[in-house]
Amino acid sequence: MVTQAYSNRITQLFHTQYPIIQAGMIWASGWRLASAVSNAGGLGLIGAGSMYPAVLQEHIRKCKAATSQPFGVNVPLLYPDIDQLIRIIIEEGVKIVFTSAGNPKTWTPTLKAAGITVVHVVSSSAFALKSEAAGVDAVVAEGFEAGGHNGREETTTMVLIPAVCAQVKIPVIAAGGIGSGKAMAAAFALGAEGVQCGSRFVATPEASSHEHFKQAILHAGEGDTILSLKKVTPVRLIKNQFYDSIKAAEDRGANAEELKQLLGRSRAKKGMFEGQLEEGELEIGQVSALINNIQPAADVVAEIWNEFRETCRRLAVNGAI
Repeated sequence: MVTQAYSNRITQLFHTQYPIIQAGMIWASGWRLASAVSNAGGLGLIGAGSMYPAVLQEHIRKCKAATSQPFGVNVPLLYPDIDQLIRIIIEEGVKIVFTSAGNPKTWTPTLKAAGITVVHVVSSSAFALKSEAAGVDAVVAEGFEAGGHNGREETTTMVLIPAVCAQVKIPVIAAGGIGSGKAMAAAFALGAEGVQCGSRFVATPEASSHEHFKQAILHAGEGDTILSLKKVTPVRLIKNQFYDSIKAAEDRGANAEELKQLLGRSRAKKGMFEGQLEEGELEIGQVSALINNIQPAADVVAEIWNEFRETCRRLAVNGAI
């Protein structure tokens, strides 16, 4: 059970009890997961990347009905219908938006004019500075270990967090390889003021991902994920038959257009939502090697927070802090 609250720039920005954010992942982060995390004291995010505009509107309304706590929406800027998604977010009165996979200058002014708190996901100090200049309220610095869309720089979280914190004045949220309170404590030691966890929240009953995909996460070991599709959009995948076909194409020098043809349509939906583990695209982070059970989202929040506090206490007792 979570027993103690905390206050810093992230909890003040989002009006949450804890500086723990659940990533807005495609085919996993619907209203059930987002509301469960928000009700537990973290910040839940609806993942708009796998939603048509009308579906996003439905999830926002259901999330409002399921929680009185703050929640947000993650919007990958490279997706089609982005103007419609933004319009629905504004019309529905969403207060927090995380943007990713695109230029923050494009939509940040529009969102800020509507009174929305804006956070952008970055993979380098250069992009963090551009995001700060665009007027975002915070950045998520996402390391190479992360699942889903990733940076071509392949900078690890351990290097990225202090580098970004040294460059920007706005709060930094750490992401990539964070699925425990110990990892959260390490991120805070590097200068982060919050953490965003994705993979750990996929392995929850509230996540909309297929049960077969959740079981694949539990069985994933070290080295079972790899960053791929760098010529298209870098993404970390569990190795399977689909990945083998991508690797074979990349090894023979396939260009971006050929890789897009192999990727096809609905490949991620086929894998993560429909549970076709060999033919589908299975996006997950390296931390999947450390995930061994499926537990309610509220328990995940409590476990991460309590382990974070215990780790900080232990380090203080040992004279490390």
